[in-house]
Amino acid sequence: MSIQKVAQALARQGTEISPESIELVHGLYEDEQLALAQRVAVSEADVPYGPHERHRLDIYRPEGGGASLPVLVFVHGGGFLRGDKGGEGSAWPNANVGRMAASRGMIGVVINYRLAPDNVWPSGSEDLAMAVDWVRENIGKHGGDPDRIVVTGTSAGAAHVAGYLKHRPDHAGEVRGAVFLSGVYGVTPMDDRRDRSYYGDDETRHAEMAPLDAVVATDLPLLVCCAQFDPPRFQTEFLGVLSRRLEQHGQLPRTYVGSGHNHFSMAYHLGSSDRRLADEIESFVREVTDNAVSGQ
Repeated sequence: MSIQKVAQALARQGTEISPESIELVHGLYEDEQLALAQRVAVSEADVPYGPHERHRLDIYRPEGGGASLPVLVFVHGGGFLRGDKGGEGSAWPNANVGRMAASRGMIGVVINYRLAPDNVWPSGSEDLAMAVDWVRENIGKHGGDPDRIVVTGTSAGAAHVAGYLKHRPDHAGEVRGAVFLSGVYGVTPMDDRRDRSYYGDDETRHAEMAPLDAVVATDLPLLVCCAQFDPPRFQTEFLGVLSRRLEQHGQLPRTYVGSGHNHFSMAYHLGSSDRRLADEIESFVREVTDNAVSGQ
């Protein structure tokens, strides 16, 4: 299906986050993502990076291997309550991001993390930090360069990436950049039931828990993304981060608006024939990791 026809289908669905919207996006990309799964198999599956049963990651390597390759670590969404790194067959969502990375000559690492309500703030950010530690220590054995890591997440996963920046003040010594897809950072109130499942009901603590300050303050290179058909709250978060970054740094971070996409398709279309966002991510990863290698 053409980019234009996909955009028309998603426009008709609107900005609502719903099971129907997820089902539509799955149907739009199923054939292409199953074909990608046939071409790019997982290299290592369910590798433990910590003690919890959800502390597992999958590794995707380019065909033919390589050495000292840039590494893209991806954190799935799911409203803090659900989600999975994916795998074979119909479980392609989220795994497709690792496969996309591998198909472009990078190492893709897709992680699971502990979920709310059993695991609350800051568990997701702590898990990502633990996964980054594992990657830095072990990814060289899989062809990756521990000094060329970029972290990315979508929706709640983007919130955990932002929380990692807050949880690890020395993050610039561990990763070279961060990519946010349709995240929430603390610009808007945490009054959604999914927010409260993770951050709790005590509104007096939400501001100190929110990662907004770290996202605004960091000197780490950022790529901040939003979908045309994201719900208004996510668009407000996107614009709020941009305006605060502009005020504090005097310039915008690298940004991308996914025209013709919604909250779910932003991540789930990666690896498809719509290469626009994938091109942007690859360009960002190579820019920031090549600069790290050259010492700029």
